[in-house]
Amino acid sequence: MGRISTTLPVLGGEMSDKRMIKIFDTTLRDGEQSPGGSMNHEEKMQMAQALVDLGVDVIEAGFPIASPDDFRAVKEISENFQGAEIAGLCRCNDQDIDRAWEALQHADAPRIHVFLATSAIHREFKLNMSTEEIIENAVEGVKRAKGYCDNVEFSTEDAVRTEMDFLCRVVEAVIEAGATTVNIPDTVGYATPAHMGDVIKELIDRVPNAGDAVLSVHCHNDLGLAVANSLAGVEAGAGQIECTINGIGERAGNCSLEEVVMAMRTRSDFYSCDTRINSQLLVPTSQLLTRITGLEVQRNKAIVGRNAFAHEAGIHQDGMLKEPTTYEIMRPEDVGFDKTDLVLGKHSGRAALADRARSLGFDLDDDQIRSLFKQFKILADNQKEITDADIAALIERHLASAES
Repeated sequence: MGRISTTLPVLGGEMSDKRMIKIFDTTLRDGEQSPGGSMNHEEKMQMAQALVDLGVDVIEAGFPIASPDDFRAVKEISENFQGAEIAGLCRCNDQDIDRAWEALQHADAPRIHVFLATSAIHREFKLNMSTEEIIENAVEGVKRAKGYCDNVEFSTEDAVRTEMDFLCRVVEAVIEAGATTVNIPDTVGYATPAHMGDVIKELIDRVPNAGDAVLSVHCHNDLGLAVANSLAGVEAGAGQIECTINGIGERAGNCSLEEVVMAMRTRSDFYSCDTRINSQLLVPTSQLLTRITGLEVQRNKAIVGRNAFAHEAGIHQDGMLKEPTTYEIMRPEDVGFDKTDLVLGKHSGRAALADRARSLGFDLDDDQIRSLFKQFKILADNQKEITDADIAALIERHLASAES
């Protein structure tokens, strides 16, 4: 296990000793499939620009054959945005692949993303295909995509519920056919971190040509483990994480981009990995998606939630005022917040009240703070949220009472 660091990482420094992990963002495809998360054309263009600015490596712009709007979005993003690979999703059939390339052909860096389910439950109940038919179709799909584009990703849908021997056969076959990235999805959020790590490790150990492609992980959050599973995949050797802004997506959502990025960056001593994400844009990008979709982020959401850098407990506030690293392992500025928020409430202490009084322009001595604190506690017991205006009014009343 890596050494636990007690200092905050310096962002933007030399990372040449770190393994770089590709960030594949599927907010515009899998994320948009989140109930209530659909976007119109203009909104998709806004998000695409934000993702380019953020520094994602791959933007999965849509599923071109799914609808005319999806086709148009992939086509226009391909034609108008540079700085990231642009991917289009397609099933493993000629019509899908041809339509994907039609949308992607003008991209500066196109990627055709082909998928086919591999698990026994999908083979029997959804596809009605044998293992040999799965391999044959997967290879044919990759070869057809490869005829259009050198950059081909293949996804073994429901990979973590697939028999390991068969999964190894599929992965070896699609790499031999020309896939440059092979994605190992936890399509239904079934895996645990140890399970996900074992799957990636076994593929690397058992598939003879595994080194000829990037292994990717795409984890869903049905058990709340998408981020942990993705990090376990990276720890085991995966080189790409598929994720979304705010973790939106089917059912309980996808792996959260902001969380995996900051986990690897904050604990670089453990993972020895980094990404090219401009982390100062994480909060603005999260807030843009919220405005576009109306899908609110919970207050206690890691990294981008309203409470992520907020402290109300008096002991925590006192520690923060003395040395921020006592209770914060990241700087709020590093993810796009202006500053730490010391929230005044019934759990707050005198140190936080004195700090807020100073910030509002009041120069109070220790006796005044001690006396004021009693009145503050009475107010806090009766009011859930206390604003700066409340504090200023309380101080002014207290000072006026002391003078009379």
